[in-house]
Amino acid sequence: MDLKVEKLDSANYKIIGKITKEDIEKKVEKLAKEASKSVKVDGFRPGKVPVAIVKKLFGDKLKTDAEGELIREILKKGYEEANIKEEDLIGEPVFEKFDKNDDEINFEILVSLKPRIELGDYSDLTIEYEKPEVSEDEIKEEIENIANNFAKLKSIEEDRELKEGDVAVFDFEGFVDGKAFEGGSAKNYELKIGSGQFIEGFESQMVGMKKGEERTIKVKFPENYHAKDLAGKDAEFKVKLHDIKELQKPEIDDELAKKALGKEDATLDELKEHAKNIIYNQKVRKLYEDELKPKMLEKLVEKYDFDLPKNIVEKEIDNLANQKAATLSKEELEEIKNNQEKLKELRESVREDAEQSVKATFLVDALAKAEDIDVSDGEINQVLYYEALMSGQDPKAVFEYYQKNNLLPVIKMGMIEDKLFSKLLKLDQK
Repeated sequence: MDLKVEKLDSANYKIIGKITKEDIEKKVEKLAKEASKSVKVDGFRPGKVPVAIVKKLFGDKLKTDAEGELIREILKKGYEEANIKEEDLIGEPVFEKFDKNDDEINFEILVSLKPRIELGDYSDLTIEYEKPEVSEDEIKEEIENIANNFAKLKSIEEDRELKEGDVAVFDFEGFVDGKAFEGGSAKNYELKIGSGQFIEGFESQMVGMKKGEERTIKVKFPENYHAKDLAGKDAEFKVKLHDIKELQKPEIDDELAKKALGKEDATLDELKEHAKNIIYNQKVRKLYEDELKPKMLEKLVEKYDFDLPKNIVEKEIDNLANQKAATLSKEELEEIKNNQEKLKELRESVREDAEQSVKATFLVDALAKAEDIDVSDGEINQVLYYEALMSGQDPKAVFEYYQKNNLLPVIKMGMIEDKLFSKLLKLDQK
């Protein structure tokens, strides 16, 4: 076996190795002897299988195992020669060359290390910014939104006609060619007029009805209607309106504050302060996402310079190239698939962004450790639970999706980044 180690930079080494036919044969012999002690072969007692028989039966596998073991041995010796510790390695070793013939195997393996980052003084990373202001009109609008959340549907007492925005409670039965069709009827159905839930023209023809009134509504099913036997056909619906309901908002007073804040002694002034904090936090979040965070990342990658692990950069290039490829036309994708130069151009077009992204990730990690910032599993679960709540999904299913697709580390890193930058920027969310 031959071994040579090249130091490319402080984060990357190339291990160059050569394995001869004789090396492989010796290793096969050794593995066959070891296997003969445990392998089971009909006609032979356990532990008494001849080596020649083992080699005959398992020759291909023994050769593959021998090659793999020899490569691992060369890697290990390479680490020792370069004084590389296992805990300093990052990512998987990458074969940059693998030439195999009947006489020998020549290969080159790239191994990468975690960058060594000297942070020094980083107080200059902070960014000056003006704290958002919250107007009285914005507070008033937010309280109106809160009141809307506590609004309830109630039957109207006055004798008036159904109008857009009302909720109609009615019976209906649909007919096509004079015959009732399956799924075309219901009793005491509730429909918000103007919601567009029913076939076009249905809701507008109900406008003006009064409680107890019956009406025949004529509509036409769309050509692309999901039920093919109804698609494009004229229909009539016999409708009887039973009730008219409307959303009635609660008064904006201390009682609303008690409900909204969940406190028996809450006051309207407290609710106004709560509304102000909601708006302020929304503005701070927008300021952070749109302006402060990008500036922090830019300052961060400009301030520090260190060697990046090439295998991690290449993985990020793969990721960004795939994202960019997803935006291309079918013709452009076909051209790239059949043209190595075009593929190389695509990868090179995202290289700088990939390097910046990897660099920022290592810097955020180093700064978070320096600032003693971490994110617990409980915090991650809270974020995913809220996401599930907002999207109407099952929290367990959302968590399992992120876990299955190995996205939990990405979520955690994003949360650590936000915590870190918020601390460095002294963002005082309320």
